[in-house]
Amino acid sequence: MGGSDGSVSQKEWMASENWANGDELELVNDDGFVYKRRKRSQLDPTVTAAPKLPDPAVEKKNRLERKKRALLKIKEKYEKEIQQWELLSNTLKAMQQNAETQQQETATNSPDPPATSSDPTCLPLVDQLLIQVEAQEAVIGNISKLCDIVEAFCDAQEEKKKQSVLDLPIWAHTPSDLISSLCED
Repeated sequence: MGGSDGSVSQKEWMASENWANGDELELVNDDGFVYKRRKRSQLDPTVTAAPKLPDPAVEKKNRLERKKRALLKIKEKYEKEIQQWELLSNTLKAMQQNAETQQQETATNSPDPPATSSDPTCLPLVDQLLIQVEAQEAVIGNISKLCDIVEAFCDAQEEKKKQSVLDLPIWAHTPSDLISSLCED
């Protein structure tokens, strides 16, 4: 180790003594690879790092405040959703009433069949079928409008969900920043 005669020099002996001292070394297990390394120096060994316990009253107050804010947020969300569904429901009811009144008006305002018809029994039947088709066309138009409203509502909800994912803080970093932050101890 030391000189050619097998003797150990003073420096080598001190260095080996420091490594042998258990107070300055710590045992590290890194994924099955076990080794010793020097302990990291503590700032002030006389001060114990006992965590201070938070005041239970303050902690309870903070917890209640967080709970209150969360519940208010949920309440606002549901109120908005209820208003949108009420609007859709009222629109559907109005369309149904409009279709019914339109059907009744066309039934009462139907012109009398012309007297010069070849078959007098067919004309009232044709008029009734024409009225029904017009009423169905109005209902289909109203339902199409309602579907457009519902689709716009769903698109807005989907966009809100997408935006909540895109607003996550992970997207604010570049890939190299993410890798370097993951590699840090």
